[in-house]
Amino acid sequence: MTSPPPVLGVRDLGFAYRRGPAVLSDVSFEVTAGRGLALVGESGAGKTTLVRLMLGLLRPRTGQVLLDGLPLRGRMRALRHAVQPVFQDPYSSLDPRLRVDRIVGEPLRSLGVARGAAATAMVEEALRSVGLPADAARRYPHEFSGGQRQRIAIARAIAASPRVLLADEPVSALDTATRVRLLDLLAELRESRRLTVVLVSHDLAVVAALCEETVVLDRGRVVERGATAEVLGSPRHPCTRRLVAAAPRLPRALNPP
Repeated sequence: MTSPPPVLGVRDLGFAYRRGPAVLSDVSFEVTAGRGLALVGESGAGKTTLVRLMLGLLRPRTGQVLLDGLPLRGRMRALRHAVQPVFQDPYSSLDPRLRVDRIVGEPLRSLGVARGAAATAMVEEALRSVGLPADAARRYPHEFSGGQRQRIAIARAIAASPRVLLADEPVSALDTATRVRLLDLLAELRESRRLTVVLVSHDLAVVAALCEETVVLDRGRVVERGATAEVLGSPRHPCTRRLVAAAPRLPRALNPP
């Protein structure tokens, strides 16, 4: 029996900003449905540019972004149905002029998923799923803490029932206790909603907690990839070794000998 194609992937991807050097070169990997994949690398490795390409916000110079094994070009609506982002900064990613119900309901309206009472019910369910009270829908972003704002951002991402959550440093702007609670939430949502998670992070403890597979980027190229326990536990490339050495703490089972 033929296995289904990866839900998301990139093939021979290359990108450079205008008049600039290559930011990404020959990047290839696949995202298996139902699993977590981490993209890690030092500052300047090209992680954020790669996220923008995977979201269709930039067009690659070479290679392709693939959705369900097919090229992305001309399929932006299908991509938005399938993949929703959670960005790093919970303060700038939410429109301060809009109430929370409008923010969380935006994907429902723009994708034609639901309107009226049906959309209201889906917004309430998304907020409930991330642990926010019912009255949160009638409030504005400035009335919430950073952790609560990131829960609103996650509610917006899951409201239209995507298959993939693409999270770019989703907990790095939060304090330690809030980060732990948000990681528990992401793990719970992944299980209950059967979400595939693509996580961009420099925090290897976060990677170890959420992702079975890891791709390491160094200066725009994939230098190591594989099972997270193997990549972080027995790093082969110097970049991976530097990342592991710089990590303040990794789960004991993943600490290299």
